[in-house]
Amino acid sequence: MWAAGNSNAWYWKNVWAMGLVAVAAVSLAFGPAVAHKGGTTGYATVSVAGQTVRYALSLANGSISGDAARDLRDFAAAVTRHVVVEADGAACSGIPAEIRPPSAGRASIEVVVLYACAAPIRHLSIRDGIDAVLGADHHTIADIQWPGGAKQVVFEKEHRLVSIALTGNAAPERRAAGTFVSYLGLGVEHILLGFDHLLFVVALILPGGRLLSLVAIVTAFTVAHSITLALSVLGLVTLPTQIVEPVIALSIAYVAFENLTMQSVVSRRWAVSFLFGLVHGFGFAGALAEVGLPASGLAAALVGFNLGVEAGQALIIGVLLPLIIWLQRFPWEPRLRKVSSIAIMAVGIVLLAERALVWSV
Repeated sequence: MWAAGNSNAWYWKNVWAMGLVAVAAVSLAFGPAVAHKGGTTGYATVSVAGQTVRYALSLANGSISGDAARDLRDFAAAVTRHVVVEADGAACSGIPAEIRPPSAGRASIEVVVLYACAAPIRHLSIRDGIDAVLGADHHTIADIQWPGGAKQVVFEKEHRLVSIALTGNAAPERRAAGTFVSYLGLGVEHILLGFDHLLFVVALILPGGRLLSLVAIVTAFTVAHSITLALSVLGLVTLPTQIVEPVIALSIAYVAFENLTMQSVVSRRWAVSFLFGLVHGFGFAGALAEVGLPASGLAAALVGFNLGVEAGQALIIGVLLPLIIWLQRFPWEPRLRKVSSIAIMAVGIVLLAERALVWSV
């Protein structure tokens, strides 16, 4: 329970420590260049019809590098070798069918492989070995569909094989639940591996204030990024990545700069949180676009990813809270609050310069 007055003072006395620890831990462990990066994630649609299996894989642009045309052909051949499809215990023969590089309207790489099996498929096995090409941390969210049924699975470390009896039809609510859980985990991962959103939230709350102000700030950010995430995923409003990513970096630097130069910002900080939160929502949508969304269960995927983002933020704060309690005994609060804002602003400026240079090339 939060007691009036003293509890708020205790909370805000130590909230700067969260900023310092977050900046130090993330910056030292990862460095600014790893925002939005980590093990790669792919989205696959697997369609079964008669004796044929169509495997369509989408990957974020940049997952493979070099000469795009040559590397995509090589990668398609690698997918064919490393994704092994069996029908009733017999291996199916795969050939690359389509290769689509990124385009103006699509940020992802798409590879389609067709597998021909000896007889109509009753029991399907898929072994996803793409980690041999993309690294052990790669995982693929796969939506497997056949006449009368569907199932969603995640190929990841130590879970590279799935076997499915192609009979009956899974209940819609079970398919939606599987989609929700998969994208919930993806949202948590996006926050834990991409620290720029967290730095923005930490910078927002560093000046302190009443508990009601904190709630307003965090709520405004959540509502704003939820709006633009949904609008972008549904194709109603979009912004190019070359605008969104630098503005996200700018938002971090600006809020930290405001902490250093303005005496009273808490009363209107919710508005700053909301405005920049709209841009962060487009950033979340970009992460989803890189992975892909299922043709069915779109609502479950969208809600799951958004809740995963919120859960990731809460997880980080929960981990840091014991450190905040421990650090409250030290008397260097004003100076370190300032140092925290300076550090956050520096990270924001570096990210801004890095992203501006990348997109200007």
